[in-house]
Amino acid sequence: MSNTHLELSQVGISFPTPKGPFCALNNVDLRIREGEFVSLIGHSGCGKSTVLNIVAGLYQATTGGVVLNGREVNEPGPERAVVFQNHSLLPWLTAYQNVELAVKRVFGRKKTRTEMREWIEHNLELVQMSHAMHKKPDEISGGMKQRVGIARALAMEPQVLLMDEPFGALDALTRAHLQDSLMDIQAELGNTVIMITHDVDEAVLLSDRIVMMTNGPEATIGEILDIDLPRPRDRLALADDTHYNQYRSSVLRFLYEKQKKVEPLTARRSAPPKAKSTNHNAA
Repeated sequence: MSNTHLELSQVGISFPTPKGPFCALNNVDLRIREGEFVSLIGHSGCGKSTVLNIVAGLYQATTGGVVLNGREVNEPGPERAVVFQNHSLLPWLTAYQNVELAVKRVFGRKKTRTEMREWIEHNLELVQMSHAMHKKPDEISGGMKQRVGIARALAMEPQVLLMDEPFGALDALTRAHLQDSLMDIQAELGNTVIMITHDVDEAVLLSDRIVMMTNGPEATIGEILDIDLPRPRDRLALADDTHYNQYRSSVLRFLYEKQKKVEPLTARRSAPPKAKSTNHNAA
């Protein structure tokens, strides 16, 4: 892997509340290499989504900042595509047309109509959705909707793919299939991926590193765990792998011993607002 691709430097953010500023994040430092798969994990309210939204340009850090390839991040851009837990597809458009919207926005002046059509079909094929490209969201399953959302994000050719619990609302079997698909796609494309998850097994299976967040308010990075497991990874083989289970235990120990969830009423009342997934950069 090359040198630092994406850097978060002393990132902090506060939100105004009737009782004064609520400090959601404090002093978050993280360097991510190109092509690296990084998972953010922690209890609810620990600032995972806030970190992702700052990298996406949907939030502005109060202190510190984010640099991608030497350029400061201060607004949304096509080099950072977002896949939300809610697929955020436009219901009146087909799968093909949903991906087409993103492709036209990014490549409208760079690709011919034929090139755009081929590119859209290629990305739908990557997520195994060629057979349903002309179906609308209400005609396909939840897992298929997420595949289209991922295809739309990939079609933007982002330098960084940001995923906010992309499989959290899916059943276990569908989730496993999509995890395997994501591993295959990332191996083929070499995207830099930052993914939020609450699932310890998912984090260990997919990641090169797991970033474990402390509880808020003033959440920050508690520990970073390097996952030194060879790729490609087979979930069935890893189930009995000693190293896999050691990594899994390390994350669980952090979550359930070092960072037991404590939710003061004040923290619950003054939690920061959610970023809107309707932003023009959402993918």
